[in-house]
Amino acid sequence: MIPREPLELFELARGGSRTALARLLTYVESGGATQLDTVALAYEARSPYVVGITGPPGGGKSTLTDRLITLTLDCGSFDGDDPFDQVGVLCVDPSSPFTGGAILGDRIRMQDHATNEHVFIRSMATRGHLGGLSLAVPDALRVLGAANFRLALVETVAWDRWRSTSRRPRTRRSW
Repeated sequence: MIPREPLELFELARGGSRTALARLLTYVESGGATQLDTVALAYEARSPYVVGITGPPGGGKSTLTDRLITLTLDCGSFDGDDPFDQVGVLCVDPSSPFTGGAILGDRIRMQDHATNEHVFIRSMATRGHLGGLSLAVPDALRVLGAANFRLALVETVAWDRWRSTSRRPRTRRSW
């Protein structure tokens, strides 16, 4: 049986338990006292390198994310000094108006990595927050770092960010 205490869950997550890691991320998204305890422990650890991927719907974000996962696991690091033996992926989608959960985007391009023990993929909902990110993303990234992930990819649709601007984007003309 999986424990419920954040400290025990972090120990299991560091040992490779995806169930424990998923529960910690659920705590971060849910709020309340458990969220505060989880975040306090997460911020004691080193944060991961973060790469953000954003763009319009159908713009190839999942394909790029898939390629970055493959490249990262093949190469192992950016500089040779800090190996990336695991990759955490947070896929942030707009919230469903019916359930409040994420409207899951096209993750079919990352299916090769879904069962890879070195990759953790989590979909998160924006929960109504404009700008393309959930308020829980910074804390979720720290949880990934505390679970020994040295690299985290954040994929989000830019549609929500564009919608949140108060004026229309200007088009530039080339003369």
